[in-house]
Amino acid sequence: MAKRVYKGQLSSGRRLGIILVLGSLIAIGPFSIDAYLPAFKQIAGDFKVDVNAISLTLTTYFIGIGLGQLAYGPLMDRFGRRKPLIVGLVLYIGTSLASAFAYDVIALATLRFFTALGACAGMVASKAIVRDLFDEEEVASVLSNLMLIMGIAPVIAPGIGGWVVTHFHWQIIFYGLAGFATLMLFNIIFFLPDSVTPNRATSLKPVPVLKEYWSIYKNKAFFLFSTTRGFIIGALLGYVAAAPFIFMEFFEMSKTEFAFAFSSNAAGLIAGSQINRLFLKRYTTFEITYVVSVLLIVFTGVLTINLATMTPEFWIVYPSLFLMMTAIGFQNPNATALALQPFTAKAGSASAFVGAVSMIYGSLASWYVSKFVNDALLPLALLLLGCAVFGHLAVEIFRIKYARGYQFAKNYLKHPYKAIKREDNYS
Repeated sequence: MAKRVYKGQLSSGRRLGIILVLGSLIAIGPFSIDAYLPAFKQIAGDFKVDVNAISLTLTTYFIGIGLGQLAYGPLMDRFGRRKPLIVGLVLYIGTSLASAFAYDVIALATLRFFTALGACAGMVASKAIVRDLFDEEEVASVLSNLMLIMGIAPVIAPGIGGWVVTHFHWQIIFYGLAGFATLMLFNIIFFLPDSVTPNRATSLKPVPVLKEYWSIYKNKAFFLFSTTRGFIIGALLGYVAAAPFIFMEFFEMSKTEFAFAFSSNAAGLIAGSQINRLFLKRYTTFEITYVVSVLLIVFTGVLTINLATMTPEFWIVYPSLFLMMTAIGFQNPNATALALQPFTAKAGSASAFVGAVSMIYGSLASWYVSKFVNDALLPLALLLLGCAVFGHLAVEIFRIKYARGYQFAKNYLKHPYKAIKREDNYS
């Protein structure tokens, strides 16, 4: 069993090991989605439904991720990070195995909801443990490292899923997910330390829990940057939900071609998160967030104008989506770090809440895709552009309305592209 460690006590080797474990935990979420995307046609054929009907399983998964994170926040503040994490992985393993025996869309969608409840334990714990063990100026950089590891999942998962569907049957995918989670469970039990002293004063009763979440949500920085992240994740998950239609239906690509297109776009996500680490050495988290939020409007705007005025061409749609994914690679860790920065004692609940807010946006985006992205790409482009515009609006409101009294904002307004002192905490 791993012993408790404290901030500043990590050796370089232990630090690397913990980052790898945390990154793998976060990767369970996207791997659980992307691995079975190539199987949509096969599952739809077995269930005798349209391919778009299988998108319901994504919607219930995103809802489960969102609601589950709200539950894990106070649980991880009260009992520490490890125990709830172990329970979540056990739930994930059991429901993944059960998913292989689903007999219709409703059964699979229901099981996917409970699988998400298990998967989100790793998502909450990872961000909270980073906040526990690393100094504030390291958080965004470490989150970018986690994004690198997590980003491997959408790169390799569609290829693995496509290979399984070609040679076996879609049920094998869920057996594989259960096996991967089992390996992670052993890592948690024997390697990952608990990073915080359990706070027995944390209430698990609904009213106090809701009051704590409300106190977090009232924080100006949290509200606006979690909203920014929510719209960014909405764009990301809207694209993920639409990917089988975009590539396999609209552009009539094979499973192998789909895996390549989807994986290469995911590589853009990884590239953005890693280039972000280099930019963080010179610019503040807020500066990068602001500029990238503008670039997202440009990328999605070009895609929307093209689809509204011309016949969709793969070599215009694909690069536009790649650039969007690269920008999201920048934005995700930075917006997360800015949202969590004001919190120490409530880091677990804040980590859970920022994830829950994002999944609410993501579930709405996937629902929109299942309803409106059926025979054309313009509705998807409008969704992506809307997410980019409203995500930028939240950052702009913070810059103009709330940040006037903070030194980093004053310096930003004077010279937006020059390195400035790191931002202070704000309440």
